[in-house]
Amino acid sequence: MTIHLYFSLLPEALIASMLPPEQFGQYYATGHRYKSKGQAIFFEVDPAFRHPTFNIDEALKRCVPHPDGSPKNSVYVSMYRVLEQIPVSALRKLYVSTAYGHTLGLSRAGSLPAEERGLHLYHDLAPINSLVVSMQGPQAYYSGITSQPAKFIRFPGLCFVELALGALATDPLNGPVGDLPYSYIHHLREALLQISPDGKQNKLVHRVHSPEFPYRTVKGGFYVGNGPELAYYPMPSHEVLRGDHSAWWRSANL
Repeated sequence: MTIHLYFSLLPEALIASMLPPEQFGQYYATGHRYKSKGQAIFFEVDPAFRHPTFNIDEALKRCVPHPDGSPKNSVYVSMYRVLEQIPVSALRKLYVSTAYGHTLGLSRAGSLPAEERGLHLYHDLAPINSLVVSMQGPQAYYSGITSQPAKFIRFPGLCFVELALGALATDPLNGPVGDLPYSYIHHLREALLQISPDGKQNKLVHRVHSPEFPYRTVKGGFYVGNGPELAYYPMPSHEVLRGDHSAWWRSANL
């Protein structure tokens, strides 16, 4: 059986598995025999990837079928400082699994998206789980806490997703909430009103935020960087998800 390497974001971990991505997503989201439930987000990693921090070859030796011939679900290689050791070039597709185990693969785009007018809401996924509002586009936001930090806080790499703000992106004081599902709207408005082009560029909404979020709130897609390189994995539009990935979409919105 083929052995895969996966870089999980929820939680941050490097895992060897005999399961292909869709089956791994089902297993990781629902547990063995569907006894648990929770979102899973993970990258498939180039199987040739090696780093002295990780004893990958030993993990691969332990990733063997069970006595009954069934595949080994997972062998954890590491759960500590994983992102900073994996170059973006070693990352393949990004997979997003619903709490019910339906899994969607996202391919890396050739370039970052064009800058859009308005404010931004970023959910940091690894190595921290924070919720931040920002005046900055994704590239500037990433650089500001990695390669060109404006403050003392600095990360060697970061994986984050931009979430929708709707009308609040251009009118945080009076913009209608619409169908935004956030339970912290009042606090979100307050944070948005504290940032400005000539003042504070970023403002924490939650220092430690729940790692799970409604997939329908993803605006644009997911970003992952290590050092100066930032990669972008766009999320299909709601129309494409409804039409081409209807089972995943229904599962994501239960």
